[in-house]
Amino acid sequence: MRHDDPRLPSSPGFWRSPLRGTWFTSVLGLVLLVGITVLFVTGLVSYAAYNPDLAPVNDQTPDKGILGFYLFSWPTDPYWLYRVTQGLHVTLGIALIPVLLAKLWSVVPKLFTLPPARSLAHALERISLLLLVGGGLFEFTTGVLNVQLDYLFPGSFYPLHFYGAWVFFAAFLAHAALKTPAALRAVRQRRLDEGESAAPRPDAPTVSRRGALWFVGGASLLLLVTTAGQSIGGALRRTALLAPHGGADPGSGPNGFQINKTAAYAGIDTKETGEEAWRLVVTGRGGRTVRLSRTELLRLPQHSAALPIACVEGWSTADQWWRGVRLRDLAALVGYDGDPPDVFVESIQRHGAFRRAALRANQVADPRSLLALQVNGEDLSPDHGYPARVIVPAAPGVLNTKWVARMTFGDL
Repeated sequence: MRHDDPRLPSSPGFWRSPLRGTWFTSVLGLVLLVGITVLFVTGLVSYAAYNPDLAPVNDQTPDKGILGFYLFSWPTDPYWLYRVTQGLHVTLGIALIPVLLAKLWSVVPKLFTLPPARSLAHALERISLLLLVGGGLFEFTTGVLNVQLDYLFPGSFYPLHFYGAWVFFAAFLAHAALKTPAALRAVRQRRLDEGESAAPRPDAPTVSRRGALWFVGGASLLLLVTTAGQSIGGALRRTALLAPHGGADPGSGPNGFQINKTAAYAGIDTKETGEEAWRLVVTGRGGRTVRLSRTELLRLPQHSAALPIACVEGWSTADQWWRGVRLRDLAALVGYDGDPPDVFVESIQRHGAFRRAALRANQVADPRSLLALQVNGEDLSPDHGYPARVIVPAAPGVLNTKWVARMTFGDL
């Protein structure tokens, strides 16, 4: 068969939709230019929030090398920082799915164009397009699976999504540099039918290009409405029908708010957390160590803080009222009377990632950072970390370690 045989996807005659054209593709591309840039920046911010340079246990992306050039010590103010940045990252990513799919559909004829490369510049454009399409599908797919708590991909989500993002964004920048000027001209001049993607012999239209854009925008709005509530909370949580942590709070009473891991999933045995068996081991300067029962912790000065829990999957809770012992007071018990150092926290949980986590000195020093013993006026439930858990302002949920057994203060 010849390449111009209309039965082959390499032939322009194979593609008959009247919707494809420079203007339609350009509008979608400009929306993605803004949206994907925001996604990339908030993704980098999310990675920085784990303080990956502090300790290997915080870094799920080994050998990142120069890709970590921008990392900084994650702050504790404002206390809702991670809730907003990660909520924006996940919600925007889901809302952009219809735009991404429509953009890929609009340019799919280019993937089959023959010959594969007419010049060096054309070859580079085709390579960037393949990386762009593959990287985009990979990033959005793994992101959605992570949000839905469906870990179907091989390996850890963190390195896959992190390295994939850099590959995708590099291709995205190259493609944007080549195509953005032309896209802006097409939108300004309203060139509807020109371009390689336009069908030379289109079928009769059943909807206009503007109608198609309204359809794509409506799909994005629907995904926004059915997802955003898991991050915003309040009454909007009931509209988050597509989010695993949407809907009403999963239970009643003071401990009736969202979690990812139950005590049963983490392998917590109630025999280990009972008053007679459980002790918090705190180690500090010069190996100084104290062992504290829960009753002894309750005898120490108690402090309260209203803080949310926000997770990498984009969900978060409203502010919960936590009460317990300040982390800096525990540091003082083992020889750090002045500015407290970093701390290494270990849990008794047996299953799942982040059984251990490290916190920076600024996080330990914050007066709202607690080893919480109670929440909303009652003891922690087993699923929320009884007998004790860490709660730190602006920290990702996995760094707010539950079922704490040991804390080691010192420079990490």
